[in-house]
Amino acid sequence: MSAPLDDAALLVAELLARRWLPRQHPKVRRALIDADLWSTVQDRLAQVGLRLIDNVHADHVAVALLRPAESAVFGESGLNSHNNVDLPRDAVSLLVVLWSLIILPKRERQAARASGAESTGQDEMFKTHRPLPSAASVSGVVSYRSLLADFGVQLGKKTRMDGNLRRLSNHGFIVFRGDDITEGPLLDLLLDYDTLAPRILDGALSDVLLQARAIVPAGDTDAEPPAADDEQPQDSQPD
Repeated sequence: MSAPLDDAALLVAELLARRWLPRQHPKVRRALIDADLWSTVQDRLAQVGLRLIDNVHADHVAVALLRPAESAVFGESGLNSHNNVDLPRDAVSLLVVLWSLIILPKRERQAARASGAESTGQDEMFKTHRPLPSAASVSGVVSYRSLLADFGVQLGKKTRMDGNLRRLSNHGFIVFRGDDITEGPLLDLLLDYDTLAPRILDGALSDVLLQARAIVPAGDTDAEPPAADDEQPQDSQPD
């Protein structure tokens, strides 16, 4: 008879089975406040070349490859590729556009609300820590019709863009809410904000994003969002 699994083993098993878990999951919540449990989970994952990814701005935690394991898993060709989840280049471009339209404004809202909560509590005798607002409470949505009108030509028009949106949904980057596209569990976990944000805010895409934010989503088009697939996400991560 095998020995019963401890809490670290159970959390690792669930992470490997589901790939991501909400921060409010009981085992995740305990790991986030129990330094010993967190360290044990990281050690167990490291034994198989993985690491636990946590981001206070996101509502989920996930697993990803350790850097030393990437060359063994993907090889030189994979490391030199523009991504390692087999996304075509126009899908990667679409992912960057959606990340810019959803994550950048969300981070601004989280910082603003946390700052506002801090200022309202300045008169308290005993100042308390103000946590960041959850991603779900401040994360924006992108209209599918607006996305198609603004970027459809550059991203392969409707048929091609619909296929890439399904790919991003299957990988856990986005979620469809009717005609809207919202943040998926991995959108703010697997893309490096510190690296990507300056390149976008100071780069050529900045003017495009400003224009896109100013446009009211069009309501006179017959475009419909792509139907969701039942395909399961693959256990891989973007660079």
